[in-house]
Amino acid sequence: MCVSPGQPCSFVSLSDCGLNVHKQCSKVVPNDCQPDLRHVKKVYSCDLTTLVKAHNTKRPMVVDMCIQEIEARGLQSEGLYRISGFSELIEDVKLTFDRDGEKADISSSIYEDINIITGALKLYFRELPIPLITYDAYPRFIETGKILDPDKRLESLHEALKLLPPAHFETLRYLMAHLKRVTEYEKDNLMSSENLGIVFGPTLMRAPELDAMTALNDIRYQRLVVEALITNEDVLF
Repeated sequence: MCVSPGQPCSFVSLSDCGLNVHKQCSKVVPNDCQPDLRHVKKVYSCDLTTLVKAHNTKRPMVVDMCIQEIEARGLQSEGLYRISGFSELIEDVKLTFDRDGEKADISSSIYEDINIITGALKLYFRELPIPLITYDAYPRFIETGKILDPDKRLESLHEALKLLPPAHFETLRYLMAHLKRVTEYEKDNLMSSENLGIVFGPTLMRAPELDAMTALNDIRYQRLVVEALITNEDVLF
């Protein structure tokens, strides 16, 4: 039995592969669950592991394509990731990926403003049903953010990263390597690891069913975690 007698029964529908499970049991869905590509009808709001398995890739193609486009023409752009693009055009990029997948055209001839591409990438992470830093791993990462000693924090981060599913770990590794490269152009784009931590902390980490005050207090530690991941990218991954 999935839940205790008398406990409310809540279902999670994994529409990408046609599986229905109790919410309390969704954590034990086997990692070898193989979705049928015919049922994966979108890119955004699709479970990350489901998406990469369906397309047989290491990371979601939207992450690879956006980062490649940003590095090709936007690393020196002032306020990169901090400045927002037009929401209508960001939504258009989302619809393009959902419709065309890896054939989506996000080149400068279609979207001249690089902030539209950065906005589309951030939106992808915000709309993940399970955040990039998963709900299961969230408490461990937050505790890591509270550690003051740099060496102990680094050791704790190493252990926290082991809690991530393979697709989440690989995507986080790729993203942090990219953000490290963004900081190398800080003189031009004015985006330090601290600034990027402020932007990406709440984007990559969401508190699992915490009260509003606790979630608000966690924002500081979310920033510190992402900042540490960027700064120590070369030794953590």
